[in-house]
Amino acid sequence: MIRRLVIIAVAVAVVIVALAVTQPWLYFVNREVNEAFPGLNDAQRQAVADMPEEEKQALIDMANSTRKMVEDTAIAQSGADTVVPIAEQAMPPNMPAEPTVLLTGSFIDIDPIHGAEGSATIYEVPDGDRVLRFEDFRSKNGPDLHVYLSTEAPTSTFAGLGANEIHLGALKGNVGNQNYDVPAEVDLSQYRSVVIYCVPFRVVFSTAAFS
Repeated sequence: MIRRLVIIAVAVAVVIVALAVTQPWLYFVNREVNEAFPGLNDAQRQAVADMPEEEKQALIDMANSTRKMVEDTAIAQSGADTVVPIAEQAMPPNMPAEPTVLLTGSFIDIDPIHGAEGSATIYEVPDGDRVLRFEDFRSKNGPDLHVYLSTEAPTSTFAGLGANEIHLGALKGNVGNQNYDVPAEVDLSQYRSVVIYCVPFRVVFSTAAFS
């Protein structure tokens, strides 16, 4: 009798330990977590909280790969737009009324937090100078964005710039018409697009493929 009671007690103990370790009831309980993005102040956390759900989810997905990129992108996109001054939005002073259009394209959205809208056009003036002009331009903001000519037309965030990319300078503002000089030695027949590129994280924010 005593032996039987000991066996039963041991069996019960084993079951209790197994339940404590595996906790099977957790499969039937929802556990909701709502952590704030790290590295942000209260105002920035609120700005992220107010983002559309698809943008918030995109930031969360980014966090799985690069936490620093998430923090810097969230800070950039929760801040005020950087608008190009009105005086710098006009065509260059030496540009004639009807310059020659060499190449043109439209910016695209890559995902909910990487994208832009507006046109990118390369003009040539009678003296041979060439200028890249953005019009009706608005881009998602990000850390240290720059403008490149690319031999590719990247349509994904981590696609890269291709070979022999041409750096035209830092993005002057994420909103507003703006101009960038194109070096005379650049063979435009080799380049397929303009790319807005996040330099520190090697991320494509948008592309305007030339038609």
